[in-house]
Amino acid sequence: MEQYIVPVILGIVEGLTEFIPVSSTGHLILSGELLNFTGAKAATFEVFIQLGAILAVVVLYRERFRRFFTFENIMSGFKMKQHELNWMHIAVAILPALILGYLVHDIIKEYLFSAETVLIGLLIGGIVMIVAERIPILTFSTDLDKINFRQCLVIGLAQCLSLWPGFSRSGATISGGLLAGMDHKTAAEFSFIIAVPVMIAATGYDLLKSWSLITPDFMVTLLIGFVVSFVVAVLAIVGFLKLLQRVKLTPFAVYRFILAVGYYLIILR
Repeated sequence: MEQYIVPVILGIVEGLTEFIPVSSTGHLILSGELLNFTGAKAATFEVFIQLGAILAVVVLYRERFRRFFTFENIMSGFKMKQHELNWMHIAVAILPALILGYLVHDIIKEYLFSAETVLIGLLIGGIVMIVAERIPILTFSTDLDKINFRQCLVIGLAQCLSLWPGFSRSGATISGGLLAGMDHKTAAEFSFIIAVPVMIAATGYDLLKSWSLITPDFMVTLLIGFVVSFVVAVLAIVGFLKLLQRVKLTPFAVYRFILAVGYYLIILR
């Protein structure tokens, strides 16, 4: 029974936390420690179920992704058109993290995947979110098709912070979007969209390196986590967008502080 309960729990954790600014990687690491699900297979499982969350974005924003492959949109990217979201916006926003992630991938995996480093990421990331929300910056992009390349670069650089486990990719990119002049909804939706190529690249690279661990028995565990992650992520994205427009980022930052301090005092101390 445990072989089914653990992937269901972790699938729920991944689906709930992947696209809200609380760090899915951090929650999976902390949850894995509590469930005694650690090691190489656990790491491979945590990577694989992210694909379920990715699929949720593709399904919810399927019309937007379809437009990326139209002739007009492709040509808009080559012509460097600032408005009407195209593949060039995505490229500018994801290249910094992809390049840096490739360069420091092994260092991150070896030294930063621990409960202690996750708690640090939760705290610092929460502070960054509050600061980004408090700085008075003129909001001039209230729609995905009004984003410019400078804003994409700011978000791309901010996304590099999320390479530290616990910092949160969505927390970093939404904060970067606010600092670049986007409203909360636009920053969040752009964060969801650029997550797809970034996470496909990251998960694909990790899975290629650990492919030998994926046995037929283990595949059942992976598929359970994948399906649960997908279903929960669809619900989480829809709910998060509604909640974000009402409460903004600060409550999520406070949650991060409570989680970090509580986990340290109860589990690690």
